This record gives sequence, C-alpha cells and structure tokens, in this order.
Amino acid sequence: MRDDVTLVTGAGSGIGRAVALHQAAAGRPLALLDTDEPAIRRVAAEAEDLGAPGALPITADISSESAVTDALAQCRASLGVPTRVVANAGIEIVRKAHETTLAEWARVIDVNLTGTFLTCREAIRLLLEEGLTGSLVCVSSPSAFVGFAAGSNSAYGSSKGGISALVRALAIDYAQAGVRVNGVVPGATATPLLDVTAHGQDLAERARTQIPLGRLARPEEIAEAVDWLLGPRSSYVTGTHLHVDGGLTARGANDF
Repeated sequence: MRDDVTLVTGAGSGIGRAVALHQAAAGRPLALLDTDEPAIRRVAAEAEDLGAPGALPITADISSESAVTDALAQCRASLGVPTRVVANAGIEIVRKAHETTLAEWARVIDVNLTGTFLTCREAIRLLLEEGLTGSLVCVSSPSAFVGFAAGSNSAYGSSKGGISALVRALAIDYAQAGVRVNGVVPGATATPLLDVTAHGQDLAERARTQIPLGRLARPEEIAEAVDWLLGPRSSYVTGTHLHVDGGLTARGANDF
C-alpha cells in the first residue's frame, strides 16, 4: 500500500485540475472525482502523461453520500487508501438572498459544504481503519472571512464559512490520530468558476485595481500551496488556513 495516494474532488478543471497535475508530476497515484466524465478522463490521461503511476477517474456527485462512499471504496481497491485528500469541488450562484430559491441555496450547501464533509468523513474513516496518518486540505474562500463589496454571495459565502469551521473541528477531533486538516483560501483565480461572478466586467482590470499584487492567481499557484499543506514540510500545521489571495483579504474592501 502506497502512502502517497492522492484524492482530489472537482478535478476536471480549474484549481482541482491544477492540483491533480501537480501531484501527478511528483509521481503520485491519483483518484480524480468530478461530475463531468469527459473532463475527468482527459485530466486522468494528462496526469498519467506527467508521471502518475495510476490515475483513476471517478464520475461522482459529492453531494451524494453513496457516491462518495463508492468513490472512496474504488480508490481503496484500485490504488490504496488516500493519505492526501483535497476537497475542492464547489459551485456558485450569484444571487442576493431575497432572489435565492430554497432549491438554489440547498444545492450550493449540498455540494460545497456537505460534499466537503462527506469527502473528509469517508477519507478519515479509511485512514482510521488502516491505522494510517494523513493530510486533508479543504478549499475555502475569502468570502468565509470577509463580505464581498460586489455582494450576491449569501449562499456561496455561507457554504465556505461552514467549510472553514469544519476544518477547525476536524483538526481537533483527529489530531491525536495523526490526521491533519487545513484550509486553503484562494483569491480571485483564473478559472471557469470566476467567470460566474464577473458581472460582465473586465477581470484583468478589476484585479489590477482591487488586488494588492495587481493580478489574478494562476491555478498552479494554488496547487503549490496545497502541496505544501499536504506534505511533510507542514507537519506541525493543522486547523489553520493558508491564504493564497494576492493580499485580497488583507486589503479588506474589494469588489471581487
């Protein structure tokens, strides 16, 4: 059983894809989850081309308990228990609260927060069963910590705030078992999800004026931070958040 099997949710595009390919280049076997089957198969092929000794594409909706349980079982059977887990999958809607239907609210919470919980819960169960240590990274957001001036963020911000609270709770519960749990907080990153919040504006110009570093993040920069949190160089880090946001949160007032 290898001790570096990596599982990534939402691996079909954006930050999840970048994380997967970064891990692949380091020679780690991968279980890749996404709802988009063609996309996840393409990323699996890219990962193997980069050196992953195995890349298992799993089509799964992480808001489904049975789908997550089945996905972790597939990973265990094919590659081994994942000791590096990245709960990245997420969706966003741009609605003010009074415009948000209950179904829209529930879908965002189900995918972002419940999906992260299920991913972490099932991974931790396997680690405990095998007596293994591990590292889990959950993808949060600046909206978990500050309100966005652009608004229309109630469902997404609430889901990410929940993820950040979950990170702290899990870190405390499983520290004695050698399971670390941390959050990464990407700022405005050049991914398809950011287009959802663009409001028809030029993102490069908004980044230049609103982000202290003056640009959007590249997905690969988030992947570097995730790799650090997953690995032994962060061995004394748990229950915390690494902000990779170009100074966005530090600035406070922003339009992203």
